[in-house]
Amino acid sequence: MSLPRILDLLAPLRPATGPFIVGVTGSVAVGKSTFARDLADHLAAAGSAPVEIACTDGFLHPNAVLEARGRLGAKGAPDTYDHAALRAALSAIRSGPADFPAYSHVVYDIDPALSRRLDPPDVLVIEGLTLRHPDTGPAGLLDALIYLEADEADLERWYVARFLELWEAAEHDPSSFYARFRHMTREQTDGLARMVWRDVNLKNLHDHIIHARARADLVVAKGPDHAIASLSGPAARNP
Repeated sequence: MSLPRILDLLAPLRPATGPFIVGVTGSVAVGKSTFARDLADHLAAAGSAPVEIACTDGFLHPNAVLEARGRLGAKGAPDTYDHAALRAALSAIRSGPADFPAYSHVVYDIDPALSRRLDPPDVLVIEGLTLRHPDTGPAGLLDALIYLEADEADLERWYVARFLELWEAAEHDPSSFYARFRHMTREQTDGLARMVWRDVNLKNLHDHIIHARARADLVVAKGPDHAIASLSGPAARNP
């Protein structure tokens, strides 16, 4: 399985004019950002220029808003996003410039300094959660949707590894959200990461994210090493 094959499968979904908007979704820690970058690189190499990448994390409500609503601990659930702003940006980019706010995993909040104003690109790859959720997702605003999946044991392992990496990096960065955990041992931090995975991210996958799978044009299954193991879904049945 390869990204060139994925490009071939997506080609029939490309509109005749205007930007080709491709969504990439799936569980937390499944590798959406890396996959989106690789997809964008292959699209650019295949002749699409320019190719832009955006993330739905930028459309999370700021921490202050979530904290006031008692939803900070549920970040990533559908009600923690500004869906109207996400839909407006995806609609606007079809015909003119659009603003895409950005999120920092280091400070664990929206970072206004990272916001970008994008002109309509040849291809926009938007990755993240809440894409095509049955109640709130931007249905009709995506030309194609890719759903990434992996064994839940692998997802947990990848999430814990990322959490520990951010925790280690916070040793010399007091501005990091993870600096507050530096007093903990590595074993304690590992346990915290597994608790967050189970109580927040796995629950979000089961309750919300998984709904996008049935609405995806292409389902990409990943193996324990992040390699693409199989392709399925309507687009995969194209001759």
